[in-house]
Amino acid sequence: METLYNYIEGKLLPPHAGKYIDNYNPAEGKVYSLIPDSDERDVAAAVAAAQHAFAEWSSMPVDKRSAILLRIADLIDRDLDKLALAESIDNGKPVKLARAVDIPRASANMRFFASGAIHFASEAHVTGNEAVNYTLRTPVGVAGCISPWNLPLYLFTWKIAPALAAGCTVVAKPSELTPMTAFLFSQLCIEAGLPKGVLNIVHGLGTKAGQAIVEHPDVTAISFTGGTVTGRKIAATAAPMFKKLSLELGGKNPNIVFADCDFEQAIQTSLHSSFSNQGEICLCGSRIFVEQSIYQKFTDEFVKRTTALVVGDPLLPETTTGALVSEVHMNKILSYIELAKQEGGDILAGGNRVAVAGKCAQGYFIAPTVIAGLDHLCRTNQEEIFGPVVTIMPFETEDEVIRYANSTTYGLSATLWTENLKRAHRISAQLKSGIIWVNCWLFRDLRSPFGGMKQSGVGREGGWEALRFFTEAKNVCIKL
Repeated sequence: METLYNYIEGKLLPPHAGKYIDNYNPAEGKVYSLIPDSDERDVAAAVAAAQHAFAEWSSMPVDKRSAILLRIADLIDRDLDKLALAESIDNGKPVKLARAVDIPRASANMRFFASGAIHFASEAHVTGNEAVNYTLRTPVGVAGCISPWNLPLYLFTWKIAPALAAGCTVVAKPSELTPMTAFLFSQLCIEAGLPKGVLNIVHGLGTKAGQAIVEHPDVTAISFTGGTVTGRKIAATAAPMFKKLSLELGGKNPNIVFADCDFEQAIQTSLHSSFSNQGEICLCGSRIFVEQSIYQKFTDEFVKRTTALVVGDPLLPETTTGALVSEVHMNKILSYIELAKQEGGDILAGGNRVAVAGKCAQGYFIAPTVIAGLDHLCRTNQEEIFGPVVTIMPFETEDEVIRYANSTTYGLSATLWTENLKRAHRISAQLKSGIIWVNCWLFRDLRSPFGGMKQSGVGREGGWEALRFFTEAKNVCIKL
């Protein structure tokens, strides 16, 4: 059984307390590795290492910082198969998904911000003939980056890459549920020659290691992706300390299908946006609203294709739906399916735990589930489930579906299917979501901002906004 270690000051180190946490393979329901159960002493050591490294890293010419980050990206590409296998075993997702999406996007994150830092532009304003004002941006210092379990390496690099590119040093904590790719990443950083202390990775529980990062007075910025409840606690801790905060939180995203859509494209992409990564993506469209005139046709075809999805061993090529990340999470999702029944929902597909033969007999599998007949304000349609469960309901007018779509406390993303260009613009302007996809889903340009409204978070990640977040702006005014 493999034992993972923290990455502090360029070294792989055991936790101070000598305690470890069981790490489960969710497809088999078995412990397969041990991770450090770190505490405030490990975090203190990591912060001290980051502070020590800050002066050299922040003053290093940006092209040299960029070259190191690009070297790490090259190593990710080299080890793509190894990293994809590790993520599949750690997370439960199909290995082909990790190989095609998660690991390549982790490499792309490193490359984008490595290049973006070189081309990053500041602002300058000439005030008449009297003065020139320009904005000077400097790295904030030690950044705390806390990433989630659903897209382990992809979202881990999504946080640390802009911080490192901006000249910050980092103390990072991956999820204790999916630590393996972050551990392998630390080995790649050593191989790439990343200077000691620039990136420090502390494994462990959010309530101990994560909270210690947020509380540490010398961590000046916090970037967190995860649940809204945890985000609220982080904000309560960090706000009185006046730390910079970027919180990317939950979603209960609407998927709106009008009768004039490209039917085949809408069906196929909606299937993908509902159940990709077992529905464990904050951007998944978990509430499908279909115009009344095509509701039955759409529902029948959607259910037919849902029942054809293959639930099974994530390592097999035919598998389309893998295991849930943990037994606790699986039971949470099953409880929501029971709640939907109590609220009057009609289970059109799935709704049950799936027994997979062989080595995965004890794994955490749930059949992709489609539920109809629910009111848009019921708990099932208001609370984030974060699994392979979607609701579907009809609508008649634009005003009605906008009201349905905007009815939750979340506002992360929305998807809209229509061939009417005026309608696309009109409804996009009225949806209270930070990201809106029209006739597509999860299409990303890393130059654009990423983030939600309402309880889906504060701040923006990605693109130039991420680089700006990890810097402090000062105005310089020169009198002419």
